[in-house]
Amino acid sequence: MLNIYEIIKNSVINNDLYTLLFMIVSGGLIYLIVAKIILPIVYYLIRKSPTHWDDLLIKYKVLSQLSLMPSLLFVKQYTYLLSEFQRFIDKSLTIVLLWLFVVAVNRFIRVINHIYDELPQSKGKPIKGYMQVVEILIYLIGIIIVISIVIERSPWVLLSGLGAISAILLLIFKETILSFVASVRISSNQLIEVGDWVEMPQYDANGEVIDIALHNFQIQNWDKTITSIPTHRLLEESFKNWKGMHRAGGRRIMRNINIDLTSIQFCDEAMLEKFSKIRHLKGYIDSKLKEIEAHNKELGVAEGDKVNGRHLTNIGTFRAYINFYLENHKGINQDLLKMARLMEPGPNGVPLQVYAFTKDTLWLKYEATQSDIFDHLLAIMPEFGLRVFQQPSGNDLSKLARR
Repeated sequence: MLNIYEIIKNSVINNDLYTLLFMIVSGGLIYLIVAKIILPIVYYLIRKSPTHWDDLLIKYKVLSQLSLMPSLLFVKQYTYLLSEFQRFIDKSLTIVLLWLFVVAVNRFIRVINHIYDELPQSKGKPIKGYMQVVEILIYLIGIIIVISIVIERSPWVLLSGLGAISAILLLIFKETILSFVASVRISSNQLIEVGDWVEMPQYDANGEVIDIALHNFQIQNWDKTITSIPTHRLLEESFKNWKGMHRAGGRRIMRNINIDLTSIQFCDEAMLEKFSKIRHLKGYIDSKLKEIEAHNKELGVAEGDKVNGRHLTNIGTFRAYINFYLENHKGINQDLLKMARLMEPGPNGVPLQVYAFTKDTLWLKYEATQSDIFDHLLAIMPEFGLRVFQQPSGNDLSKLARR
């Protein structure tokens, strides 16, 4: 190729046009050799290698980014032959080479981040935000060097003048600085990790965290939509992270059944005899009756005096049944709090609240356990002489009108 150039050089007497043509053709040929022959061979060897990390060089196009550099370096060696545009072309090639290198380095940083994410010890500790900060710094350094090449001044001269424009830089990179500080605090305090269930009502976000980056994090909502929220908002606004529920090994049930107030009554002999046949309640009723009898006798209250003495009620017995039922339910975590309690009565009756934790925190299994419990409680309530409060429907009013 050098001999060809000497022939051209001698025949055209160092004409810039032919020199440029030689540089373009030579650079193009070198690029085709690298891109069409050498690069496919390298890709083939990488895919055949047993290691996985080198495949990421292909995925993130690190090598393809560098494939143009050999041809540009070759062309740059002959810019001194140009007479008119030598300095301009030399600067341009230097800038392009520098920027290709900067982009390749940043792509390699993404490879490092990908390798880290696949490590077992990286679970819940992403470094993507930090890697993005490094990428920004590399871009800034590249821009400073490019400007120094254009104005032909040392990069240190530009850096020494940064103090005068620091306010402008702070304004430009305000979001980046805030996000970086937030990323550090989030990572150090483990406020949010990939895979956490996070709820931020102010953004209509309720779902699983799928990505945490420098400037934003993404939540895949339960309807499969994706909400992107600025990272620094985590420190400025409130959010709910449900990972404590998974770590505790229980998901809370806290649901009310509204009892019709007119169905609440003292237990008579027939009811007590009926309740005693329930396996969970026989011991409870015998114990309570002895306790109540001793109490009433101590106060001198007659057996039939419902006002001055203590007596069992159908709703109290039902609460005791619920507690025994929860203690024997295989889907309830027995190590966590569980109870049935009466809430403040209101226009819709008196709420009877079931409070417990399921063993399984997965949504489907949690809902199945919760539904199983309330299916049973709603079906067995009439056995205790209780009714669920329900607003009259159109059918109820029609029946009333026909009477």
